Amino acid sequence: MSKPLKATVNCDMGEGFSLYTIGDDEGLMKTIHLANVACGFHASDFSVMNKTVALAKSNNVLVGAHPSLPDLQGFGRREMAIEPDELESCFIYQVGALDGFLKRYGLPMNHIKPHGSVYGQTARSIDLARAVVGVTKIFKSSAASPQGVAFMGLAGTAHQQAAEELGVPFIAEWFADLDYNDEGKLLITKKHDPVPIEVVRQRVTNLLRFHKVSTVGGKLLHIGANVAEVSICCHSDTPGAVEIAQAVKALVDESNREAGYV
Repeated sequence: MSKPLKATVNCDMGEGFSLYTIGDDEGLMKTIHLANVACGFHASDFSVMNKTVALAKSNNVLVGAHPSLPDLQGFGRREMAIEPDELESCFIYQVGALDGFLKRYGLPMNHIKPHGSVYGQTARSIDLARAVVGVTKIFKSSAASPQGVAFMGLAGTAHQQAAEELGVPFIAEWFADLDYNDEGKLLITKKHDPVPIEVVRQRVTNLLRFHKVSTVGGKLLHIGANVAEVSICCHSDTPGAVEIAQAVKALVDESNREAGYV
């Protein structure tokens, strides 16, 4: 049997706006390793971003940028026709905003992870992927690692290809609370449905111990070549998000200990 995958837990955070709150950021931040902080185009604003970065610092959570297509009304979960140079500028604008708050709190930028529909678009299009992966190099001076800011995305897609081409550290991501079709493609939804905890536990076990992705058709697909480490995402707007994140974190901690990673 293959050695278990080394893993972390990440969550999309700071997705409220003004007086409106989405998700239990305080509860989730106590459970995760990496926070993907919204940058204002699908959710968040200057006050929410400031509060989220401060919360991450107080919980020793690494922070990454979570830029989106400019779509507040659709929460960034509607696709948009956009050219690579436009998308590059769109990401620079948003990541730059987060970078200011990170500097305020003396934190490095750990990674960039696209949000919602643009996550899927950049996974399919190598031109769009190169545009957004290249943004990490602009913020290299803000990184903690001399290797620079990492890019988080789907293994075996244009995300990984572009990162390898550009020499950017790549964080392979898998989703505990979303479905995959029988071809292994992530099914991105505008609204996330509840997922039973036992289903989440089985999915995570299949991933960590057997390197397999569970599909809606009941198949188990190999996560892909050259993947020895994965970050597992739990969305803050999925019903029961804190309980899901806690269950995933417990399995990740157990697996990492047994494999000798910690």
